[in-house]
Formats: sequence, C-alpha cells, structure tokens
Amino acid sequence: MGIRKQQSAIFIPKVLIHHGFSVFIFGVSQSMAIFCPLPLPMMAFLCKIFMNKSFSLMLAWRYLNPRRAWISTITMISVIGVLLGVLVLVVVMAVYAGMEQEQKKRLLGFSPHLLVQKISDGASPTRIDDWAQATEDLKKIPGVIQTYPHVEDNAIVDSQSFQRPIGYQAVDTSDAQQFAAIDAILDRKNYPSSTADLGLDARAVVSSILAEQFGWSIGDKINLYSTRNFDQVFRAYKSTEEPVVRDRFPEEIKAIRAYIEQTWREDENGFTMDSAGMGILNQLEDIYHANRLRTAEAETIQEALDILQEADFDEKARTAHFPQGTKADMSAIIKTLEEADQKQLDSDELMQLKDIVLPREVEVVGIYQASLMVKMPDVFLPLSIAQGLSCLEDSVQGIALKVEDPYRLTKVMPGLLNQLSPQWYVTTWEEQYEGFFNLINQQRVMMYFVLSFIILISSFSMMAVMFTVTIQKKREIGVMKALGATPGQIMRVFVYQGTILGAAGSLLGVLLAFGVLAIRGKLMNGLRVFGFDPFPQNMSGFDILPAIVVPKDLVIIFSMGLFLCIFASFIPAWFAARSDAAKSLRNI
Repeated sequence: MGIRKQQSAIFIPKVLIHHGFSVFIFGVSQSMAIFCPLPLPMMAFLCKIFMNKSFSLMLAWRYLNPRRAWISTITMISVIGVLLGVLVLVVVMAVYAGMEQEQKKRLLGFSPHLLVQKISDGASPTRIDDWAQATEDLKKIPGVIQTYPHVEDNAIVDSQSFQRPIGYQAVDTSDAQQFAAIDAILDRKNYPSSTADLGLDARAVVSSILAEQFGWSIGDKINLYSTRNFDQVFRAYKSTEEPVVRDRFPEEIKAIRAYIEQTWREDENGFTMDSAGMGILNQLEDIYHANRLRTAEAETIQEALDILQEADFDEKARTAHFPQGTKADMSAIIKTLEEADQKQLDSDELMQLKDIVLPREVEVVGIYQASLMVKMPDVFLPLSIAQGLSCLEDSVQGIALKVEDPYRLTKVMPGLLNQLSPQWYVTTWEEQYEGFFNLINQQRVMMYFVLSFIILISSFSMMAVMFTVTIQKKREIGVMKALGATPGQIMRVFVYQGTILGAAGSLLGVLLAFGVLAIRGKLMNGLRVFGFDPFPQNMSGFDILPAIVVPKDLVIIFSMGLFLCIFASFIPAWFAARSDAAKSLRNI
C-alpha cells in the first residue's frame, strides 16, 4: 500500500506537468492563430513540429536527473567540466585584454604618437638643428595637440662599481604635459617621495627594475657614460698608432712645399697659381680624408684647405689668385706638418679624451613602475643632459607629436605629410611598438589554443557520459521506436540534453568569471600571504592585474563551449538512433 501511495505521489506531478505543458502549447497555437493568421493545414503542421520538439526537450530534461534526486551527480560533473573551462578562458582573456589596454595607455602617455625625423643619404636619420621652429610649425596641423623635441639613446650606468647598459629618453623640462605623463606611472606605493619634476638640475626618473637591481632609492647619485664616446675613443687611440703626416705622406708634403715656394708668382695684388697648382688642393684633400689622422694634424690640413678654397678662380685663364700673405701662411702650415712632435701630438690627442669620457652625475628623484613585458626607457633625463650624452649639442633626433586620438592616426597623417618635405619621414607608435603588440597577440592566440583544450576535454567527458546514458536508456529507446518514434526524434532527445548541459556550463562559467574578476585583487593578495605570487609586480608592471571583459571574447568562448557540447552529444545520439528496437526490447 505504501509503495502504491509513493508511486501515486510521483505520478500526479507528472500528469500535472504534462497537462500544463499541453495547455501551454495550446495557448501558443491560439496566439499564433490570432496574431499570425495562417491556413489551417500550415498551422497544424507547425504545431506538430513544435510539439514534437517540445516533448523531445521535456524528455531530455528528464534524463538529466533520471533518479529524481535533487541533482544528478553525472549532470553536475558534466556541467562543472564545461564551467571550469569557460571560467579559466574568460578570466585569462580578460586579463590579457586589460594588460594590453593599460600598457598601451602607459606607452601613449610618455611615447610620441608620431615621430618626425629628418633623413640623410636617403636612409639614415640625422640631427635636427632648427627643431624649435619645427615644433611650432607642426603644432599648427589639425589634430595635433602637443609637440616636443625627442632624444632617445643608450648609455652606460655606473653605480657602486657595477655597470650595465641602459636606455634613456629626454624630457623637455619646459613641457608640463610630459611631466604629467611620467607622474602617472610613478611607483608611489613603494617610493612615496617619488616626483617627476626634473627641473633644470641633473635629475633622473629611473625604472623600478633598475632601482631593484642596484638598490637605489630616492636621492641616490648615479653616473652615466655616453656610448657615443666609444667611436671617438677608439679613433683617438688608433690615431696614435699611426705615423705622423710627414712620415705617412713624405712625397706629397715635399711636392706641396716645392710648388708653393717655386711656382707661385707674386704681383702687386698677391699671388697667382696656375692650373698645375690645382694638384695641391687634390693632394691636401687626399691627406685630409686619410684614415686615423690625429686631431691636431687634421685641423692644420683643414686650415690649408680653407685658404685654397677661398681663392679667386679665373675659369678662362685657368688660374687662382690669392691675397698678400697667403704664401707665408701656407708655408707656415707646411712647416708645422714637417716639424710636428709625435709625442706631443699623441699626448694632446689622449688629453682630449678627458672631456669626452667624463660621466654625467644625476640624482634619482623618481622611480616609476616598470614591466618586463614591454620595453620602456630605463631612465628619463632632462633634455640638456640627454643631448650631451648623445653628443647632439643643441640638436635633437626628432620631433614628437601627440594627437587627439592616437587610434585614428589617419585623420592627422594627410595634413602632416602635406606639410613635410621629402627629406622628412614619419614613424607611428604602432610601428614603433609593433613587435610588442605582435607578441601580445601571439600569446593571446596561444592561450586561446591551450585553454580551449580544457573545454574540449570536458566535451569528451560529456560524450562518455552521454554514451552511458544511452546505454542506460536502451530499453526506453526501444519502446519509443516501437511506438513509432523516428531516429530524428530520438537524436533530438540526446542532442537537447547536451545543449542544455553546454548552455548551463557556459553560462555559469561566464557568470563565475565575472565574480572571480571582481575579487581578483583579494585573491592575489591571499596568494601572496602564502608566499605564492603567480603574477609578480616586476613582471607585469601592476600590483593588481587589470582586466577588461571584451564582449566579442565572451561570445566566442560561450559559443565554443556550447558547440563542443552539442557536437559531443551528437555522436552518442546518432548511435542511439541507429539501435535496433527488437534487440533493445528482447530482454524486457
């Protein structure tokens, strides 16, 4: 009697559910008839299709919890597998998107959006002398909001007997906007007294990575050596290994003296040199362009060339006329080359290195949070110090431009190119950091590929579960086929079941991902308490990882989880639909 009551208690809700669902279908059909009048056969056909699919859906929903417990363990395991895969993929992609956006924001803060440089020899950049006027002219271009001189180079830092190469970037101390951009990235959490005010003194803002390596703090003094000195030092030492000019070019020096003393004709207005004497100019130019000349000898020969090139040439008579005193000046120059003291010349040459190799001492006034994931300047220096280290004197390497919208440079480029002459060329920030952003995109694609295997493995697990369900429901499948169910109807039951599991797992994964991202700061701090930091600050450049949920990524990940689950359920459903009803019912 108790068993019958229990069966009745179970049977009554089933009847009510089926009856309510039939009423719902009837209401839907009536609504369609009112709001969308169709011919009666067509309406009957649509209702039949809808009801067939609806009953398949109800049966699929019933199979999710076959024992009528609060929740099926098999169903829960299947959903959790998809959930975890979607959760991890959404969180990782959001972090990658957030890091990319924040790194772009940092780069665009202190880096030029457009860099204008002057080229020489058709390829290599050259220094810009009239940069002050160029910055004013370029600032008038529509869309440009800021222009300033740009200097970026390498140096050697020396601190506490340790040396290493570093990269530096100049800051125009008269530009408040540049200070604001550097101030935005200062690490005031670990270095509260950091400031971006470089002023006019020998100050510097250094990266946190460099500060940690050398143990620097605010107020420390560091020495910077210019790498541009190496060429001059190498040339100076190599020049002292060569003989002096009189020993390297004895015949040429002798011929030049003989011609000046014997063939220069003197008149009342000065001296006249015939066409044969033009060989002097050619010989002196050959000596001047010889490799590894000492600086003093090169200056002496340059003085003689200046005298010869200032002559008054007569093209018809093929002569050159010099003023009074020229012969004596040329003779004195030749005598200087002939009587030069090699030891004294070498001493003077090496003494010049004293001014070249002297370091520039600067004070650390700020430390900014750097990242190993993107190339950033190790040191920010005032413009005057950067020019000295780069051996630019009062010149600069380029003109930096900031625009209103750095992501739409096409609005500014036409006006900029129209104003510039062919000797100028423009580099965008996208071209400058192309390698970095390509690396970010490659890492994102790789993470998509690797983490998608979690969802793929979950779908294979679901496929195994679905095969188990089809075996358990083998007799019921046989009964349905015996009652006239088509293979398509049977397939829909299990495909709908996989669709429900995939949709539920994907949706819950997305919702939980939002929750994890919301408390990511607390999670990271909790891990650090136990000494585990999977994303150290010096690596990422952030104390708390930034995250931005991109709707496109959500759609892709959700669709991926749903599609793989549908595909995983399709294969067991196909085998179930092909089963033989007679064999399935034989053991009933």
